[in-house]
Amino acid sequence: MSSRSSKKTRFETRGPGRETEGSGGDPVERVEVGRIGRPHGVQGEVAVESFSDAPERFSPGAELLATLPAGPPRRLEIESVRPHRGVLLVRFAGAADRDAAEALRGAILEVPRQSVPEAPEDTWYHFQLLGCRCHDLRGGDLGEVVEVAEDGGGVLLVVDSGERRLLVPFVREMVREVDPDAGRIELDLPEGLIEACASRS
Repeated sequence: MSSRSSKKTRFETRGPGRETEGSGGDPVERVEVGRIGRPHGVQGEVAVESFSDAPERFSPGAELLATLPAGPPRRLEIESVRPHRGVLLVRFAGAADRDAAEALRGAILEVPRQSVPEAPEDTWYHFQLLGCRCHDLRGGDLGEVVEVAEDGGGVLLVVDSGERRLLVPFVREMVREVDPDAGRIELDLPEGLIEACASRS
């Protein structure tokens, strides 16, 4: 939702992933830190994709709120966790077999927003960037950040104006100011970048 790095010297973004929204579109006080994938084995383990750079999020005894594809949210307590091929294999208390693990597939894992530590200077969480309006010195209003993506070259802001989508590298040379409280990002994009990197929404 990020670089998920704990380094403080880079102009970067960090997990957790993003702030969630209520049914009316208003932000709620929870932040997504992971997603549950498929079961692993027959003893209740599930593959979890972590969006957090805080190791304590996924440690035995930690509690997470799970929003399932169907049914009300429920609290899950981690019983055991181990790394495996780029994901975490997690067993939650009460999930003792593959059927119980399968019932958790697709769940979004969240924590209270107040439990997320303040980001270091020149560092932002993905949920702070999502929804911000982007304004360029020459191009004016470019639209809203709808996604924070990563490729091999770094972090990209996906900015949607309603008519086009623009991929903006999240680098110091192009980002003049980030003000999550005001919901605004000031950019200074090189001439020609908008035309080269824009596509229809």
